[in-house]
Amino acid sequence: MKLASLKDGTRDGALAVVSRGLDRAVRAGPAAPTLQYALDHWTRVEPELRDLARRLEEGRAEGAEPFDPAAAMAPLPRAYQWADFSSYVTHVELVRRARGATLPDSFWNDPLVYQGAGDCNLGPTDPIPMMDPGWGLDFEGEVAAIVDDVPAGTDEQAAGRHIRLLMLVNDVTLRDLVPGELAKGFGFFQSKPQTAFSPVAVTPDELGDAWDGDRIHLPLLVRRGAEPFGRPNAGRDMVFGFRRMVAHVARTRPLAAGAIIGSGTVSNADRGVGSACIAERRAREMVEHGAPRTPFLAAGERVRIEMLDREGRSVFGAIDQVVTPVRPPQADPRSDRQSD
Repeated sequence: MKLASLKDGTRDGALAVVSRGLDRAVRAGPAAPTLQYALDHWTRVEPELRDLARRLEEGRAEGAEPFDPAAAMAPLPRAYQWADFSSYVTHVELVRRARGATLPDSFWNDPLVYQGAGDCNLGPTDPIPMMDPGWGLDFEGEVAAIVDDVPAGTDEQAAGRHIRLLMLVNDVTLRDLVPGELAKGFGFFQSKPQTAFSPVAVTPDELGDAWDGDRIHLPLLVRRGAEPFGRPNAGRDMVFGFRRMVAHVARTRPLAAGAIIGSGTVSNADRGVGSACIAERRAREMVEHGAPRTPFLAAGERVRIEMLDREGRSVFGAIDQVVTPVRPPQADPRSDRQSD
């Protein structure tokens, strides 16, 4: 089953069931007005949504309409939780090696995670805002899971039962703001602006045997402009699977239905598959040539992130964004005047 949130003038959009071919959609209003509502009432709502999906595939769904990714918001435009990991440890090792730092042994058995902003997520074709070209704008191709209510203390074995949906991510990063923030010893904040998500979130069964209950074993296709940038396999070199990640964040707190758990930049040790972010390519260039050669994103550039199944069909639809300069809002000078 594939689910999308369609733009309808509200903050959370209208939940729609989307066909497997990503060409048709039908709004799920009577069963669940929003995806958050569906996750809050999953046990009751899922059978109704699956019945609607079946009727859509059979051409019997009333109110079906063409599906346009540009009409889609992020599946969860506002998420209660966005926790992002660095589960591909070879990526972390490479980036640290490029700046002359060693990788602590603990990184191989104790996951790295930060808490991102989930209150204003970008849709799959929304522009990537560029406020300052000097901030080092980068994309990061990732995979993510959406969970239902996860009790505090849930272990790795039980965590898999709480994974309801999967989707793709562009975890936008402002690389030149990262060093200053990390130097304070308090983690990311300004260097992690709005995150974009795929047009649809899918139930794990949509992936067939490419989903083993813990990892997605398919390449993530990343393009920068017209050129392929990378095709790392999301199931390869993933040290911490989704079950471990869910259990890790639930160790000391419960997770509310709708929490998003991100994998971190998909990365393989095989350099021949390219990269899912610019920082990794620059790190390889540092190691091999002594200096980075690949620039960060510029205004007008397009980034596309997609995943195809074994038959070559798009699973989640594509994140397809253009870097767009934006100006911060200017204060109205009249606001400083005292009223008469």
